[in-house]
Amino acid sequence: MPIDWRQHISVDPRICYGKPCIKGSRVLVSTVLDNLAADIPHEEIVASYPAIGKDDIRAAIAYAADLASDRVIAYS
Repeated sequence: MPIDWRQHISVDPRICYGKPCIKGSRVLVSTVLDNLAADIPHEEIVASYPAIGKDDIRAAIAYAADLASDRVIAYS
């Protein structure tokens, strides 16, 4: 079942300069995605950032997928 990233991610100009974060934390979505891109297992990410859980990681992926589907990237 797809996860609704809106339940896990917030954008608040008062927190982390308005960058997307996992709700209830200051863990940036970009940090989670960078860890995933570096092939760090979900369990290790959760251990490194105890304020987040596996559903938050899934939400970060869903958030990135939504962003990617809304943009067209020109290749040269």
